Amino acid sequence: MILSVINHSYRYETENVVRIFFPVEKIIITDSLPDASSDYIITERRESDGDVTVCCSVSINGKTAQGEKKVCGGDEELLLAQLIFEILTQITQYTPSWGVLTGVRPSKLMRSLIASSGEADAIAHFKDNLFVSDDKTQLALSVARAEDKIISLSRDNSYSLYVSIPFCPTRCSYCSFVSHSIAQAKKLIPDYVSLLCRELEEIAKIADSLKLNLETVYFGGGTPTSLDEAQLKAVTDAVSNNFDVAKVREYTVEAGRPDTLNAEKLRIMKNAGVSRISINPQTFNPDVLRAIGRNHTPEMTENAFYMAREAGFDNINMDFIASLPTDTYESFCASIDRAISLAPENITVHTLALKRAATIVTGGESGSVQGDTDKMLSYASHELYANGYFPYYMYRQSKSVGNNENVGWCRNDRECLYNIYMMEEVHTVLAAGGGAVTKLKSPFENRIERIFNFKYPYEYINRFDELSQRKNRIAGFYEELGM
Repeated sequence: MILSVINHSYRYETENVVRIFFPVEKIIITDSLPDASSDYIITERRESDGDVTVCCSVSINGKTAQGEKKVCGGDEELLLAQLIFEILTQITQYTPSWGVLTGVRPSKLMRSLIASSGEADAIAHFKDNLFVSDDKTQLALSVARAEDKIISLSRDNSYSLYVSIPFCPTRCSYCSFVSHSIAQAKKLIPDYVSLLCRELEEIAKIADSLKLNLETVYFGGGTPTSLDEAQLKAVTDAVSNNFDVAKVREYTVEAGRPDTLNAEKLRIMKNAGVSRISINPQTFNPDVLRAIGRNHTPEMTENAFYMAREAGFDNINMDFIASLPTDTYESFCASIDRAISLAPENITVHTLALKRAATIVTGGESGSVQGDTDKMLSYASHELYANGYFPYYMYRQSKSVGNNENVGWCRNDRECLYNIYMMEEVHTVLAAGGGAVTKLKSPFENRIERIFNFKYPYEYINRFDELSQRKNRIAGFYEELGM
């Protein structure tokens, strides 16, 4: 497909709106007119006698449509996005429920609009200008309200700690993260763990010197519980020995793959002060589990859940993904029902994202994705509300099926604080491990600075001293703030 961008600079937003309708289509962007034999979308800005008009012409699979809007002092970029959306809705006979909204954080936009112009005007902007459906507008509003309570707990000197352990038992077909199977990376893990513990010690010294206050700890990956018992204890000991874990509001470990859990690992985490874990089935359908490259069974997920309860964990999250390969609407609904029957404190419902680096895309498996995503999410929302859960956290990924969202649901007072602090960029996140990104956030202005760790474990190990030098920037950032 050819996307022509003529006489305007809105290439990024234009492409994003087109991708709402064609998430996996190869789009060639040009500043010239396309060959008439190709599928094309032509976007253009015209100016005559001081009047500005945005125009769009579309020809896809033999269907054609065109339109234009006079700017008349309005937002040119938004008007062009609206025009493209209206024409593609006509051509495809599909109306995306998030309208032209392509940003990652709808609730952040909602909170900003409420702060500047009030709740009524914010709702009207979502519906009338961004073409967001009533249901999604209400979802953004509900999440914005829930986030306000958590955000208010953060102070000027607050920070969170992220610990990256980028290893998994196997690589799922939908995964685009930098993660490695245990079999593939086994030789690297001892050195990785040793250096990760050293980096945690260095971060703690910097944070203490700046008198920063640790609010939450989060182990992500990968699957942190892919480490063996001794390795897991080494990392949790490094956190306990260098940070005041007793005072943190929340300590989460992603124990996502149930086939990585046992009683000893659960005991190690509990003794270390971990207060929240994730046990993520993604689906309770054994055929779908095999299709996405997971080796565990639904029964193993339930056994891991009950084992965690016996170990004393009273704050457990379970993840699910709508529109996994070979999954059906009925199967997805059954998974949600089974999760609700277990009564975890958190249930997170993701939408499958067709990322370029994922096997599902590179291997040509995306054709096995079902088309009932909107129905799946609607069912999950209805049942979760009906069973005492409410949405507290939301973000969106590019190339999500149907341009849909990922939502964290919880029961009262069981919100994952780290998720909100990280996604809404509330305060600094100091990050350790391969692929981890430190985000330095000024409490006085909308200023964020990032420090990137090396992505791959072998780079992390071989260039660790260089990585340590980068962390010196943390102190410089806060000195510039006068803190």
